[in-house]
Amino acid sequence: MDQQTQPLTPPDSHHLNAAVGWLGLGNYLAANEELERIEARLRAHPDVLQTRCHVCVLAKQWDAVLAIAEVLVKIVPERPSVWIDRSNALHFLGRYSEAYDKLTPALKLFPDNWLFPYNLACFCSRMGKLDDSRQLLAKAIELDKQHEVKLRALDDPDLEPLWKEIGNLDE
Repeated sequence: MDQQTQPLTPPDSHHLNAAVGWLGLGNYLAANEELERIEARLRAHPDVLQTRCHVCVLAKQWDAVLAIAEVLVKIVPERPSVWIDRSNALHFLGRYSEAYDKLTPALKLFPDNWLFPYNLACFCSRMGKLDDSRQLLAKAIELDKQHEVKLRALDDPDLEPLWKEIGNLDE
């Protein structure tokens, strides 16, 4: 095991856990303080980077989210959340086409995860590709075992052009 794949050990693991806890409470400043307490050579560990990425999400620092997520997609591509973080950063930066292009390969990596077609549907909708958006949203609804996609979609401004037809997408 290399340093990047080994679990962190105390006290660094405690700081990471505390940072995750602070994020759960919505306090990204305290989370960031905990991450700064981690030994400098371990701050490039994927778990630390992913937590730092989530700090930046809460702070709405989309350029930083994008930079960190780009690294994470390369070093831990098996983690679905790093793909979502990268595409959401691009989305919030208004780069919908790039968000779509960079998330599309993840459909094959995570074929049973509804978040991927859902996010792609949002990007397509923003780009005015409503037929593609409709098909992707229908796929997300089909994959959704908890039946939450329709409700989420009806509250998502990205999908507003489809709101009137969302109820019929899986019929």
